[in-house]
Amino acid sequence: MFNLIVLAVIGYILYSVFKSYSKYENYSKKAFENFSVSHESLKNSELGLFVALVAKVAKADGRVDALEAQLIGIMFDDISAVFPQPEKTKQILKDIFNQEKDRSDDTQDIAHRLASAIKRDRAKLQQFMGFLIQLAFIDGECSSEEEDALQTIAEALEFNPDAYHAIFDQFEQMMKNVSPKANIEDAYKILGVNKADDIKVVKKAYRKLVRQYHPDIIASQGKDEAYMQEATRKTQEINQAYEMIQETKLKDSKS
Repeated sequence: MFNLIVLAVIGYILYSVFKSYSKYENYSKKAFENFSVSHESLKNSELGLFVALVAKVAKADGRVDALEAQLIGIMFDDISAVFPQPEKTKQILKDIFNQEKDRSDDTQDIAHRLASAIKRDRAKLQQFMGFLIQLAFIDGECSSEEEDALQTIAEALEFNPDAYHAIFDQFEQMMKNVSPKANIEDAYKILGVNKADDIKVVKKAYRKLVRQYHPDIIASQGKDEAYMQEATRKTQEINQAYEMIQETKLKDSKS
């Protein structure tokens, strides 16, 4: 069983990450309109290098669980949308992820290349490290293997240690303060489903809402505090509701 309510903290953390560069809009269709989409060009682009690092963190503890896979899948949609030929781009990004997830020997090299590609831009470093730390906590806790991968990446990126620990510690603290779950009646209302609906219907409703309120690494550029606070609240409700319904239906199936 995944700890789905962990996504509740994402909006708040990403607001902290992004607030220092509200006018930062480098990742747009206009910026990539002349980009020639190929495996080689994407692999060596800053977003392709970032996807490779996402793969390292996601598989650091030995497996990519379902919630990590869902968040990563949405990330592929977000990133590919700014490139020409989005579907081709998405498939290449998936290929890059799959090629890199089982390797740990090149993590430091890829992080060095990413730092060079973005010219150690502070805002981009914060954006990338914030997402990677978020990913590590997505299943409820950051494993020692995931933490080691994050440390390796942060050091290779020459990411400010104080900034790294501030984001990491904030995630840890917020994990301890996740608010209590709603009751089961509220859970069905939040997802807009009925008690009689099967888990496939519930999951479809959940995914639709997560996609609506998820932390888009592209579109989060320029969002203000009010937007992120609302995303935090809604994401918390959505994930708590889904977890409660999932647990209830599992118990019912065994009774």
